Amino acid sequence: MTLLIVTGMSGAGKTVALKMLEDLGYYCVDNLPIPLIEKFTELTIGSPAQSDQVALGLDVRSGRDLPMLNHIIKNWKSDGISFHILFLDASDQVLVKRYKETRRNHPLAGKGRIDTGIAKEREQLSFLKEQADIILDTSTLLTKELRQELERIFLNNEAFSNLFVTVLAFGFKYGIPADADLVFDVRFLPNPYYVEGLRFKTGEQKEVQDYVMQGGTARIFLTKLYDMLDFLIPNYVLEGKNQLVIAVGCTGGKHRSVTIAKSLYEHLSQKKDLGTKLECRDIEKDSRR
Repeated sequence: MTLLIVTGMSGAGKTVALKMLEDLGYYCVDNLPIPLIEKFTELTIGSPAQSDQVALGLDVRSGRDLPMLNHIIKNWKSDGISFHILFLDASDQVLVKRYKETRRNHPLAGKGRIDTGIAKEREQLSFLKEQADIILDTSTLLTKELRQELERIFLNNEAFSNLFVTVLAFGFKYGIPADADLVFDVRFLPNPYYVEGLRFKTGEQKEVQDYVMQGGTARIFLTKLYDMLDFLIPNYVLEGKNQLVIAVGCTGGKHRSVTIAKSLYEHLSQKKDLGTKLECRDIEKDSRR
């Protein structure tokens, strides 16, 4: 039997993840009282009436019983019961924004501020995050992208390193992305903006890509960039980093940055142990009307 604990920060997508896992064939139970978990596991293991894939949704709603879960996990390990922990996380800023948009109260905030409740929750769930096999940061994920990641991990059984990489093309004239971890300036490359037939096209189109890649400079740059990131990413994983935003910028964010970001994304997406996505933040700006 596959036993999966689905937990994480309130507002990070646990309920959505459980629904998706149910679609993937998991028997899902949300917010089961912790004192009943061991008995539930005992009855489920080896039972032909149940699915061989079981997901338990657990979070701070368990209240004062939550610390008991640490004792249960230790018992499972000593008894040789196979299980995994999926921890869904998001930045404090994103969590606050989501709560404000839904106008819901944080379960630990009471009548106080949302960020106070988030801080308390992080402290209470820290033991689960430390033991998690998979940490998914949903700060920049759309619902469909979360589904894709869950399918990749739990349906296709692909390796997962807890690191999700976003390759972000942007225009310097609109500001450097606030959440960027690494920023690369590609304004040294040939600029299609000054070519009449290319000005209103984008780096998603082959003729623009060919113009940017002419002369070999862009290819040399990409080779060096691939080499550096192939070194950095495994070390980020070792340090426990679970979200990496690589920002590639040109003047307007339509031509050069999109071309290079697209090539970088294609390179990184070949690594089956990484979650990857491509965003082109400013590609629709300054479009011809």
